[in-house]
Parts: sequence; structure tokens; C-alpha cells
Amino acid sequence: MSEPSTKNVSVAQQQIPEELAVEIRRLAHDLSNALEIIVQTSYLLNMAELKEPASEWLRMLDTGVSKALELNLHLREYIKAHTPR
Repeated sequence: MSEPSTKNVSVAQQQIPEELAVEIRRLAHDLSNALEIIVQTSYLLNMAELKEPASEWLRMLDTGVSKALELNLHLREYIKAHTPR
């Protein structure tokens, strides 16, 4: 019998090559740092008494930041789960 081809291995089971994983981890780390600046700035803006429409824009920003943080977390978890140990 022949060995299973890569096509037969589900994407969820495939491993990210170590060199590529290192670069993706670096990018995810840099993204986390950039998001932290946005989160802190949003927090400080929330301390100010903003008038409409600025307060609505801040709510939109907070929603987007939350989604970006969640996506970054999923990315980091995926990298960790699919990198050779």
C-alpha cells in the first residue's frame, strides 16, 4: 500500500513548517502589540465625555477592536496547535 497523500490529510491536521510558523508568530505578536495601543487609546477615550457622533464612533471602534482581538487570539491558538513541538 502507498502512504497517504497530503490531499488525504485534513487541513486541521496539517502542521505549519517551523520556519513559516516562526514568522507567523512574529507577525501575530506584532499585531498584538499594535492592538494593545488601540485598546489603551480606546480606554482613555472612554474616560472622556464625548458628544455624539464621537461617542458612537468610539462604540464602533470598541466593537472592531474586540473582533480584532478575538481573531488574533484564534490565529495564535491555530499556530500553536499546528506547529511541531
